[in-house]
Amino acid sequence: MTDVEELRVLARADSPRGEVVLRRRLLTGACEVDELIVNGTFAMDSAETSTERALARTLPRPGAEVLVGGLGLGFTAAELLRLGAGRVEVVEIEGCLVSWARAGVTGTLAAVATDPRVRLTIADIADVLRTEDDRRWDAIVLDVDNGPDFLIHEANARVYSAELLAAAADRLRPGGVLAVWCQGPAPALALTLAGLGGAVREELTEVVRQGRQFTYAIYILTR
Repeated sequence: MTDVEELRVLARADSPRGEVVLRRRLLTGACEVDELIVNGTFAMDSAETSTERALARTLPRPGAEVLVGGLGLGFTAAELLRLGAGRVEVVEIEGCLVSWARAGVTGTLAAVATDPRVRLTIADIADVLRTEDDRRWDAIVLDVDNGPDFLIHEANARVYSAELLAAAADRLRPGGVLAVWCQGPAPALALTLAGLGGAVREELTEVVRQGRQFTYAIYILTR
């Protein structure tokens, strides 16, 4: 077990969906870990970000324009920028997270918020995808919850519905990519994506957290 020397709240806010807390753990050896807690549930931390960064590596090419559903601690957006994305629009429903990014509460969030290629939008990604406009994207990456089987907010179930995923796929340019992060394998989600046309693949990653092993999944549709 990892010894914790200090646990400090960096920021907290209440929203219609519950409490949002950004806190920092100072571990033995002066190692710092930032944690995001949403509605009383662990959402993510900075100790293990390999799959958030892997989500960004679905970027089809440098210069691609990307729509990101979910800001989190900013690691997916930061990796997209590092890989040379041309434009990144991040849609985040929790306005406090966007405010904390603009305030530079963590280094990663600050780097994302200050990059000129980034636009931060406070909105529900489901509403954005339903909006009738002519914007098209080279990639759409969705990391708004833990996946259809591990929801923090039940309302997010609609993000994984055939209707919303079809709306997302329709926003892709030819050769575009739709990628969805899940806390575990989601065969039903893979079948839904396969029904939208195009090629679907599953990427599974074994991750160890505090001595426990997890299998995270990314589902990728290429049109």
